[in-house]
Amino acid sequence: MSKTKTGALISLEQGHSLNDFIKTGTPMNSVVTSELLCSIFVPGTPLHDGAVILQGVKIACAAAYFPPTTQDLPTMYGARHRAAVGISEITDSITIIVSEETGNISVAHRGRLSTRLSTTELEHRLNAIAITSAK
Repeated sequence: MSKTKTGALISLEQGHSLNDFIKTGTPMNSVVTSELLCSIFVPGTPLHDGAVILQGVKIACAAAYFPPTTQDLPTMYGARHRAAVGISEITDSITIIVSEETGNISVAHRGRLSTRLSTTELEHRLNAIAITSAK
């Protein structure tokens, strides 16, 4: 999605349930595949706006709504980034953002936004969070 500048917002549920946010989206209960994720975020399709929420190996829903952060983020960050930081402020979820403007990959976790990550950096960041969360 980064290479094609397909905007995406993907939240990984951790210890805190995201069921209240899942209710705001379209239920899916589908096994996660890259093909399905890519098709969900195709611009103009019914599910592309909002977030995909992953529970384990399942896509729980698509087109979920997250409350935006009240932090004063730079104007270069749009609705996806603001929603990702917002959900990370109130849950322990990890949220991946792909910018449709630049293709840049970001991660929101614990109210912080890490930006302009390469796919390798994303993998390292997710692994580091997983190890820290397991402790």
